[in-house]
Amino acid sequence: MTERGLLIVLSGPSGVGKGTVRKAIFEGDDHQFEYSVSMTTRKKREGEVEGVDYFFRTREEFEELIKKGEMLEYAEYVGNYYGTPLRYVEDTLNSGKDVFLEIEVQGAMHIKEKCPDAVFIFLTPPSLEELRQRIEGRGTDEPKIIDERMKVAVEEIQMMKNYDYAVINDEVPLAVKRIKDIISSEHYRVERVMKRYEKMIEEM
Repeated sequence: MTERGLLIVLSGPSGVGKGTVRKAIFEGDDHQFEYSVSMTTRKKREGEVEGVDYFFRTREEFEELIKKGEMLEYAEYVGNYYGTPLRYVEDTLNSGKDVFLEIEVQGAMHIKEKCPDAVFIFLTPPSLEELRQRIEGRGTDEPKIIDERMKVAVEEIQMMKNYDYAVINDEVPLAVKRIKDIISSEHYRVERVMKRYEKMIEEM
């Protein structure tokens, strides 16, 4: 029987650099996990690619998938839906591969209820001032939206206590190394390794 893969959940406040860190992780060839592309109803930003950065869907299409129970998790954030398609994640985990999710904090909390044995990593900014500068630096949001994002970010940072690890994104290469080290060490946790040997003992 194939050993089930590890579900890795990366989230953090808007503007902290989740997408940038995730892309840097997958640019290297020293990882052995699959990236689960999230789905969203927000508009595609310049440079984003369908099926690579997100699956972009209309609000109606997204709500139909919710009704059919085809989302592992979903949340509404600043007027748009974000979520994780269920089928891909389950199929990949059951094949023995690790699955890496980059999702919003609300969605991560929903997954924690369903998959408490997943590894939850919270990406943090060096400071709130730095976070605001990063959001402003995008040049995609009006001041009112930026204020709203900062208010939500403060609420999300307070949710950090529900995660297993907190990684500061001061420099992308350092954040990437910290996350890879966490994932590597998680595979050697006794509670995970023990399951493998319990099966061996049962089959003796």
